[in-house]
Amino acid sequence: MTDLSDSGLPLVQRVVTGHDENGRAVFRSEDFSPTKLIPTGDASFLQLWTTQTVPADNNDETDGRDRNVGTTLMGGSAFRIVDMLPGQQSPMHRTNSIDYGIVLKGEIELELEDGRKKTVGENGVIIQRGTNHLWRNATDQPCRIAFILIEAPAYLHNGVPLDEAKPEQVDRRYNAAEAGH
Repeated sequence: MTDLSDSGLPLVQRVVTGHDENGRAVFRSEDFSPTKLIPTGDASFLQLWTTQTVPADNNDETDGRDRNVGTTLMGGSAFRIVDMLPGQQSPMHRTNSIDYGIVLKGEIELELEDGRKKTVGENGVIIQRGTNHLWRNATDQPCRIAFILIEAPAYLHNGVPLDEAKPEQVDRRYNAAEAGH
């Protein structure tokens, strides 16, 4: 195995804990995995964990990486690493989730539907609350972000839920990308 992800950034170390037959804490697994380029070519992804439900069930012994998940996991949560490649951007999209994004390396531009933008640098945190947005890497270096997505009801505007617009719903290239995960 190579020592680099498809993005050129290092592998991601993942350590998973659990319990033994006596209820004592144990290490269940450890691995070093690369992010993999998605078919759209704009980012490299690594799914680290998912939960089927919120709240999570710590009695579920399924390796959370093995669940089939799209952008968000209906009724659950998803934790992934995204390496946004230089000069690339996502489509404008909205998900019915609350997303916590932690910029681990580089910087990312967050653009809202009205064109307003904020640049978030290394060690910056984004709390994305079901708004229409896109991600853009305007630099010449990959940007690594840890994303934790937790299912949430749609935002209600004047009592009417705003429509979800997942990347695979607004850009057909992402249908192929999701099929590859």
